[in-house]
Amino acid sequence: MSSKTGLRIHITGVVQGVGFRPFVYGLATRFALNGWVKNTSAGVDIEVDGDADVLDAFTKALRDEAPPLSRIDDFTVTRVVWAGFRSFDILHSEAVKGAFQPISPDFTICKDCLRELFDPADHRYRYPFINCTNCGPRFTIIKDIPYDRPKTTMADFPMCEICAEEYENPLDRRFHAQPVACADCGPNIWLEQEEVASSKWQVVSASPHVSRNTQHATSNSDKAITQTQELLIKGKVLAIKGLGGFHLACDATNADAVKELRKRKLRVDKPFALMIPDLATVEKHCFVNDAEQELLESIARPIVLLQRKADSSIAKEVAPNQDSIGVMLPYTPLHYLIFASSPRSKGFSPSLGAQKGRLKSSLQGNENLQPTTFNLPPLVMTSGNLSEEPIAYTNEDARERLSSLADAFLMHDR
Repeated sequence: MSSKTGLRIHITGVVQGVGFRPFVYGLATRFALNGWVKNTSAGVDIEVDGDADVLDAFTKALRDEAPPLSRIDDFTVTRVVWAGFRSFDILHSEAVKGAFQPISPDFTICKDCLRELFDPADHRYRYPFINCTNCGPRFTIIKDIPYDRPKTTMADFPMCEICAEEYENPLDRRFHAQPVACADCGPNIWLEQEEVASSKWQVVSASPHVSRNTQHATSNSDKAITQTQELLIKGKVLAIKGLGGFHLACDATNADAVKELRKRKLRVDKPFALMIPDLATVEKHCFVNDAEQELLESIARPIVLLQRKADSSIAKEVAPNQDSIGVMLPYTPLHYLIFASSPRSKGFSPSLGAQKGRLKSSLQGNENLQPTTFNLPPLVMTSGNLSEEPIAYTNEDARERLSSLADAFLMHDR
């Protein structure tokens, strides 16, 4: 016969910002256990009540079924007296003096968020900062631990009613997703160009925060993205704010644009990295084996060195005197929006020539999504700095240090 008892569990590792508390909550619900879970700056603490055999099964599941983005370094279980909890709760986080936990890295946009990004019926349709528990920024938005919204750069963006409802819903994949936001309540983008007469940088697509209206915000975001695309096609150099800093981008098939970027950046012949929209397009320019494909599509989204095909339209100036080029796939919603076209009708989705790329496969099964014809070429995506200088990562720093390098800035306020 099972006896009532309690467990105190302390877990360290990459266990914050990876959906660990919602995972624990779900397990406790599954096993009908009461207690609590909370983040601390020393890890994750759990206390549960129940029958001993059920607690053993719960403990095993904690180890065996941990979220894929997590990493458990230490797992300590202590028997405690049954406390008689009446529910299972996620408690407020707690700071522990002198303690430190590994901070989760940023993760590429997940398949579900990518599908929603291009679904006209979705609340976050074409929202450049869509994310959930399974993807999005972590390391680059955190200011302190434990990992909670008030200690991130999202602290300035209170959740709207819809986002708050998802955040509080244990059955939603945005349950306790700290960066959750939408066009009504979250950060957004705008384009700045230098005004010739005054030599000052002017906003040419207004920030949407004046109205806090989803339709207006999305329209302004689309305008900024469309103008960005047009400038890139014209051979201009764009400073694009991403995760943790700025990239300098230009059309990788335009030799003059690449030469101009080299001249401005004082980068004589060191190869540039490329961003290419999907695997099918990568294979038009490079040979890709199975191991390279796995790396390209991994959640880390690394730059992968690939052998270039002789008939590739990528400018030789990208990697002078080299037969290989460094390639990465898009990893943020904004990247995908830049490569896709602006919507021309209610039924819109990106069409990037993908026959077996991740983007197309992730959108299959949604009959509301129809292909469009816009295709942006591969882009040079190099660090936003002069050679040997640190990368610019704030808007003010970028305006000051990149004004001689970029023709325009695609900014955001996260």
